[in-house]
Amino acid sequence: MLRTMIRRVGKCAVVAAAGLMMMSAQAADPIKIGSFLSVTGPASFLGDPELKTLEMYVEKINEDGGVLGRQLELIHYDDVGNASSARNFASRLIRSDRVDVIVGGSTTGATMAAVPLIEQAQVPFISLAGAVVITTPVKKWVFKTPQTDRMAAERILADMKDRGITRFGLISGTGGFGSSGRTQTLEVTEEMGMEVVADVTYSGSDTDMTAQLTNIRNTKGVEAVLNFGFGQGPAIVTRNYAQLGMELPFYQSHGVASDSFLELAGSSAEGLRLPASPLLVPDSLPDDDPQKEVVQNYKAEYEARWDSKVSTFGAYAYDGLMLAVRAMEEAGSTDPEAVRNALENIQGYVGVTGVFNMSPEDHNGLDPESFRILEVQNGEWKLID
Repeated sequence: MLRTMIRRVGKCAVVAAAGLMMMSAQAADPIKIGSFLSVTGPASFLGDPELKTLEMYVEKINEDGGVLGRQLELIHYDDVGNASSARNFASRLIRSDRVDVIVGGSTTGATMAAVPLIEQAQVPFISLAGAVVITTPVKKWVFKTPQTDRMAAERILADMKDRGITRFGLISGTGGFGSSGRTQTLEVTEEMGMEVVADVTYSGSDTDMTAQLTNIRNTKGVEAVLNFGFGQGPAIVTRNYAQLGMELPFYQSHGVASDSFLELAGSSAEGLRLPASPLLVPDSLPDDDPQKEVVQNYKAEYEARWDSKVSTFGAYAYDGLMLAVRAMEEAGSTDPEAVRNALENIQGYVGVTGVFNMSPEDHNGLDPESFRILEVQNGEWKLID
């Protein structure tokens, strides 16, 4: 009988030890961060700094001990700006890679192609794209870090009004971002009692927008011009604007808020204004601005690591990753529902893009005032408001 008891105790000890080993192994499994980004192709100016940011900060977090005692593993794919590819990669991240959270989607088209799969799979997703449709109406599993195109329109038109401008010409791209921006601008214009007196568009393949701009210039009563688009198009519009000798106040959207745009547009960009995060002018922020230290640190770390100028688009990825990390830490788990709930209730997170206050009614957590109005002066960004 004593031998039987010893055998039973020994067996229990072995089982307990095996259970502890299994728990330890599970605890050591990496937390998988999935991402699909437009690293190459026409939207590479978005995806390239986003991927570099994710790689850099996943490494940094792991060096500091990881999250919940576990290392992070970044699994990423290049969708080349193609919505169909983005959908396929989202499916692979969910079904094959079995990621815990997804931080990605450089463009609105790529993001929206993946959303149905993500909602069905119930995986927390933080998009890096701008259109209002991504989080309005609210989708249970979808969040985003950039301000919406509607916020951009509100900020631009408010600045126009401050300058006494109420009637303007609108030129926009026909892609997902430009089309959504046009729609939001028209809605905000009506709400603010202003008027779009000329409304023209261009496609992604257009290499000259002189005809559209001439149409605007010849429109009676036009007081300013706003271009809503991203990629090469806005730089072409800017150069054509200067070539035509147009001297009306000129605005671009946040879709081109980067130093690379200034390089493409050259001296033609002088005097234009746009809404952007403070990342482009960190040293101009007052010392009591809660974002100043965060913005300065991100800029310094990114530029030191990659030997290239920082981009507001990379900042969207920084905020996305840090929001995901904060949600997992607050949930104390990588359980999808727990992480989603924690994301939805994040308050006062000071990011590079703005101060985020999420809620069940708002999966973006920013307001129009998180944009700063910048103007190009002597070939550099200058803080106006």
